[in-house]
Amino acid sequence: MMNRISKLPKFISGRMNWNDFKSKLLLRYTLSYILIFLIPLTGVTVLVYNSAITSLRSEIEQSNVNQLNQVRMTIDSRMAELQDIAGRIAYDEHLTHYMARHPYYSREAINALANYKANSQILDDLFLYFRGDPVIYSSAGHTNLEVVFNQKYKFSNWSPEELRRDLNEVIHPLMRPAERVSVNSRQESVLSLLIPIKPNDPYPYATVIYLMEESKLTGMMDSILNNYSGNSYIFNEKGQILTSNSHGTAIPADELDKLVALGPGIHSLTLNDEQQSIVAVRSEENGWTYMTTMPSSQFFSRIVHVQTLILIVFAAVALTGVTAAIMLARRQYHPIQDLLEFARVKTGTKTLDTVRSGGEWEWIRQTIHDYSVRIDIQEPYVRNHFLLTLLKHGNPSDEGLDTIIRSMGLQFPQAKGSYFVMLLTWDEFPAASKSGPDRRMIYKLFSDLELPEWKAHVYGIEFSPADPFALIVSIAEDEEATLHERIRNTADSVRAKVVESFSLHPSIGVGTPYGSLGEINQSFIEAATALEFRMLGGQGSITFFENLTSSSPEAFWVSKKSLLKLEQSLKQGNETVAVQMIDSIIADIRNQPVSAALLRCICFDLLNSLLKIASESGMTSVIRDIPRFTSFETLEELESTLEMLAMQICAQVERKAEQQQSSLVDDIVSYVDRQFADYTLSLEQLALKYSISTSYLSRCFKEKTGSTFSQYIWHLRMNEVIRLLLTTNDPLKDIIERVGYLDTPNFIRKFKKETGCTPGQYRKLYADTHLDADNTVSGPAHSGAK
Repeated sequence: MMNRISKLPKFISGRMNWNDFKSKLLLRYTLSYILIFLIPLTGVTVLVYNSAITSLRSEIEQSNVNQLNQVRMTIDSRMAELQDIAGRIAYDEHLTHYMARHPYYSREAINALANYKANSQILDDLFLYFRGDPVIYSSAGHTNLEVVFNQKYKFSNWSPEELRRDLNEVIHPLMRPAERVSVNSRQESVLSLLIPIKPNDPYPYATVIYLMEESKLTGMMDSILNNYSGNSYIFNEKGQILTSNSHGTAIPADELDKLVALGPGIHSLTLNDEQQSIVAVRSEENGWTYMTTMPSSQFFSRIVHVQTLILIVFAAVALTGVTAAIMLARRQYHPIQDLLEFARVKTGTKTLDTVRSGGEWEWIRQTIHDYSVRIDIQEPYVRNHFLLTLLKHGNPSDEGLDTIIRSMGLQFPQAKGSYFVMLLTWDEFPAASKSGPDRRMIYKLFSDLELPEWKAHVYGIEFSPADPFALIVSIAEDEEATLHERIRNTADSVRAKVVESFSLHPSIGVGTPYGSLGEINQSFIEAATALEFRMLGGQGSITFFENLTSSSPEAFWVSKKSLLKLEQSLKQGNETVAVQMIDSIIADIRNQPVSAALLRCICFDLLNSLLKIASESGMTSVIRDIPRFTSFETLEELESTLEMLAMQICAQVERKAEQQQSSLVDDIVSYVDRQFADYTLSLEQLALKYSISTSYLSRCFKEKTGSTFSQYIWHLRMNEVIRLLLTTNDPLKDIIERVGYLDTPNFIRKFKKETGCTPGQYRKLYADTHLDADNTVSGPAHSGAK
């Protein structure tokens, strides 16, 4: 019912056209309801849209400003640490000119410099230079100034003469922009900071030199900006770029002057022929300006997503509302439609053209008819599986199954009633259709049928396309008619319904009734036996198992009823019933006062019956084992031999049934493996294609693959997405749609839940290790479907 309701708006909207509104009254109803709904909805949407966009824009801008302020405070604190280290060096008694040059105390000076260097996380090297001295000191010792800056460190833009001049003349802290430096023949980008000591002294006596890799500053910025996809800069107080970092398209150098002219805040400029959103903050400590640039489309990408979401929600709500308004209008118009239908019936016309123009009721009638044709009522898997369990094994001792029994109405109050099984087949008639639709319609008819005139309830069960159709019948106790009469009448009613509904003349096998559901498997075996002997009654007959066993008991030491049930249980592969029947037959033989010779003949006849069925089942090995089977000396040995042979026969029957089922399911799985990218692929479509019921297909598919149909499809599609992620550069949305998954956000959520990362993160993590597009794709967090 829920499926019908969910599909109705779409179905109605798909069939409506202008002819439906030729009635002016219906048109007024519809327009009134649409306006009443859309006007408030539009107003509320506009208010929500403006409020959400304004709030989100402000939140995004403030978030970026906060992140950049955090960058400023972090780097400012690192620069303050370096200033503090310079101050402590100035007042450190171990680092006076006298102590540094003293042969004995110079080691303490070197150790002191090493300690100061270790106190900073961003320093690569630290030097102390006493002005006018040819020697420079570091944590590694003291070296000639020319050796350090001509051999170990070679600056690309800072000549030795300029360096010596700056070391002797700088009176204020000086930060040089990042430049290429050859460090022991290795090229690095290095920032240099010179601080005179004593700080703020008009006549400094020494200079502290800090060398820092540019990557350490840019690395701090990247870690705080969190995967920033743009450009970041640090300008000094003179507008020079101290350091920069690019995650995207770099801005040309000739356009950087536009950035220098900007003050703190959020700006929008066109740079490199692209609109850029710029965030800038200025440090009060050193006058540096920290700035980030990003394409505006990326900067406000969340706003675009929210805009899209609001528009989609508005469109969905509007579409739903318009559909609801149309449906409500038609409901108000319903009395007029009833009058039109009444006029159509009374006049005997097939269309409404002769009643009035517009054809309102014809549209409704045709709509309901077309919609009803499309509905495919499926039998729930649990119900069908439970009924199959009853037929195969009787009523298992399970509290959960007792609940199902009560909910289905199978259990009689005070256990007053009986149960029996009927099997239907119509395969022997050439005119009968063996196609899937006939079976499905019969299954629909008998899935839950009430026959109140006989106090009987019918529950239909479908095994597979090749097996007869089974009906479990519960028949309540009645004092007015005998149980035998009501069973016969019930069978006649079932046959009449098939003939009336489908023009098919089925043959029916009827088992004997039992007072307990636990014995329904006995009735099933009996019904199957009766169906095999349907030729006694002719085409389209009803065969009762009781009629097959009505021979005089004096003619047989082993009853025909027992032999028939034994043979049928073996053919059905029902080991439980077969063993029960062997035990019962051996017990009957023990009670017969017959001669030893006749007893042995009976035993060999019984053994021959089993050997015959074994041979028919394809067990050719029984021929070689005949001497072993015939070597019994006592009834106990015979009973053991027969039970062993019965178990082997049942196992062989089960294997053959599984092979037949496996062949069909293999075809279905192979089809799914080829067509999994088709977004219309569904369990119902496959069931229709292969002429089987959805519940049977669902059960067989789960048994074959170990997964439900939806789980199997999901894993196939995810495998293909992973393969495309690792072997192509296609956009994620195109990849997901290509494999038949239209809901991209939901797919990404499920993918992350299963692999631990989003598809984009997965591609970054593993793309480099999967270069061969023809190999099978696998990831560390992914598991296959099979």
